[in-house]
Amino acid sequence: MSVKTINDFFSWGINSGFFVAIVWFAWAYVKPIMLEKQKHAKTVQERELLALINQLADNAVNSLVSNHEVTGSDKFKQATTMVGGALADKGFDVKRETVEQAVQSAYEKSDLTPTVDPSQKPQTGVVVSHD
Repeated sequence: MSVKTINDFFSWGINSGFFVAIVWFAWAYVKPIMLEKQKHAKTVQERELLALINQLADNAVNSLVSNHEVTGSDKFKQATTMVGGALADKGFDVKRETVEQAVQSAYEKSDLTPTVDPSQKPQTGVVVSHD
């Protein structure tokens, strides 16, 4: 194959739009694959961010368990502030509702929430004696 033949082929490909058609079809094939990979990466990032938020919430709530001088709602506010501040320091922009939900979940898993035995009957508080 001579240089003139190669040059003529490229000239024909450019003038006829053949190369444009090849690029257009290739892009139509590759674009959905790239978008799917992008969605998957975003999902993985969000999952990891939620795991970090939950871990920070657990740590914040557990650090406040032994503080008996603060009320429950104040502990919730402190924990929410601690988690939000830690996330902001790391450069994450997370909605306050997400942080509050994570703190509420951590609170429900912590020692601050009493455990109820579902097999135990509730006590009425009235003792009747038949003497």
